[in-house]
Amino acid sequence: MEKLIVLSDLWGVKNSSWIESYTTILKGYFEVKFYDCCKLGELDITDYSEENIHQQFINGGIDKAVENLIKKEKETISVLGFSIGGSIAWKAACQGLKVINLTAVSSTRLRNESIEPNCSIKLFYGDKDPFKTQKDWFDHFELNPKIYNHESHDFYMKQEIAIEICNQIIKNN
Repeated sequence: MEKLIVLSDLWGVKNSSWIESYTTILKGYFEVKFYDCCKLGELDITDYSEENIHQQFINGGIDKAVENLIKKEKETISVLGFSIGGSIAWKAACQGLKVINLTAVSSTRLRNESIEPNCSIKLFYGDKDPFKTQKDWFDHFELNPKIYNHESHDFYMKQEIAIEICNQIIKNN
């Protein structure tokens, strides 16, 4: 069975009960392994505020998470990453992680990337996300994201969205 790793959003496992909507479906098709991005990035979450966690990711946590993920995963995998998790997956794939399929959901920090990983890429965004990646970036990489109308950054937490994204992953693999 193909291995699929799931990378959390900024909140890690602590605020991720919604992730079960994805893993429950995907476990029927993949060997699923979940990673808490806060742990991968070796963040101090004693101050569990969005601003603190975000700053730690920006100030070295993303790079540390990429490094740790590459150390942990040696075989060819597919990846599903949410928000910061998608950005970590993208960077890791560019730095040697053996990724065949990369699905990134609400990964707004991808807008800062200038190198594309050598794998199949599927991107999902809400059109109301103020930090969503812009059309010229998608055009540069010749990527065609799925944009959800009337949805904000955390649209991926909805059950019906989880089902749709999982169906796309299953169909594409």
